[in-house]
Amino acid sequence: MTFDLSRRSDLVIAFLSPLVLLSLWQVAVTTGFFDYRFIPAPIGIVGTFVEMIGTGELFEHIGISLMRVGVGFAAGVGTGVLIGLTMGIFRPVRAALTPIVASLFPVPKLAILPVLIIFFGIGELSKVLVIAIGVFFISLINTVSGVVNIDRIYLDVAKNLGVSGRAFYWNVAIPGAMPSIVAGAKLSLGVALLLIVAAEFVGASSGVGYLIWSSWQNFSIERMFVGLVTLAGLGYLFTMSLEFLESRILPWRPGL
Repeated sequence: MTFDLSRRSDLVIAFLSPLVLLSLWQVAVTTGFFDYRFIPAPIGIVGTFVEMIGTGELFEHIGISLMRVGVGFAAGVGTGVLIGLTMGIFRPVRAALTPIVASLFPVPKLAILPVLIIFFGIGELSKVLVIAIGVFFISLINTVSGVVNIDRIYLDVAKNLGVSGRAFYWNVAIPGAMPSIVAGAKLSLGVALLLIVAAEFVGASSGVGYLIWSSWQNFSIERMFVGLVTLAGLGYLFTMSLEFLESRILPWRPGL
């Protein structure tokens, strides 16, 4: 999904719509339509948010989660793109690996978290690996699709010019598959956020997922909502960052 916020009317709507939603939420809690014990008012959440920022606790959780997501995302997407390019270019490699990918991709990635914990413990490595594995398949499949669907004329021109090896990767395969690679990265980032929260529910002592889980266990509902709002904010920032990056990498693609 692409957002065009270049027009003033779009900016106004994008700014006002969350305010309207928050106002309705506040009114619902104030009038008793929502039980404040389970759904706190936005004002109370903001107060807890400011308090956690002041103590530095929230930044600590965010920093740990971002580190895990960043390492896992980079490792998974990088590997997925590299193997995906190879599968897309070389038909024998694609024929050999497609059955393996098709059988492993549907397996819920959280289902392998216990296996990773058995082998690597409950430390950072198991959390990073579950993210890397989750985004790997998405990036790989999108990259293969992008390479396979490159217009045949570009492949023929490259062949006639004798382009091969590393030059073919950089000058033909990567530019031709870039729209699919970027789309896979955008999907992967959303999956990475889902996986890190679930991974931090298990055996973690820090991170946004741990904040949400521990707050729920202690019935600290406002702190739990701070964690949820933080995740929403991170997701928005990530999406906008990738939209900006996409507009620079693929300037010829019009915004929606």
